Amino acid sequence: MVGSAQNIVNERIKSVDRGNFFFGQDFGDVANPATIRKILERLVKEGILMRISMGIYYYPKIDTQYGLGAVYPSMSDIAEAIARRDQVTIVPTGSYALNMLGLSTQVPGNAVFLTTGSSRQVPIGEGKGIKFIHTSSAKKMAFQSHLMMLIVSAMREIGENNLTEEQMEIIKHHLANVKQDEFQHDIQLAPVWVRQTLHKL
Repeated sequence: MVGSAQNIVNERIKSVDRGNFFFGQDFGDVANPATIRKILERLVKEGILMRISMGIYYYPKIDTQYGLGAVYPSMSDIAEAIARRDQVTIVPTGSYALNMLGLSTQVPGNAVFLTTGSSRQVPIGEGKGIKFIHTSSAKKMAFQSHLMMLIVSAMREIGENNLTEEQMEIIKHHLANVKQDEFQHDIQLAPVWVRQTLHKL
């Protein structure tokens, strides 16, 4: 039974594009949780999967340009995969949003996201993790553009009157990639000072 279950799991994983995530429950129809866990851990030892955290596995992309081998996913990729699994909406906050946009070179140890789901922390590697904080604010979660959501979140973190000229130029560059209809919708979700600043760019 384990042998056939392993074949099914192998086939399912290799039938999708690299860069996809898998969770133990994805194979609940194949075998019991203990058997699936053993199969997935075996695939980790064989280098087919990466174990990201308990019950979270990644079918890595392979860097062929520089010969770096398996490429580790970003915190954002991991968080979004968890959100898809849990069928919730997430919004990056604070210093993590700044880093994602290139507004800060500081790499936070923990990536913090607001979520419509439950609050919890997912450990990712040595001393790092993803923190989900529940919010009931529909306004914060109603963005149509992921990029606009990042921009507004980052500007909230920086604060009014604290934006540097360099940061303004970076934000202006990102705004050029936001669709006009999404901008018009999402700008209404931002604080007044953020709206006024973005309209000037």
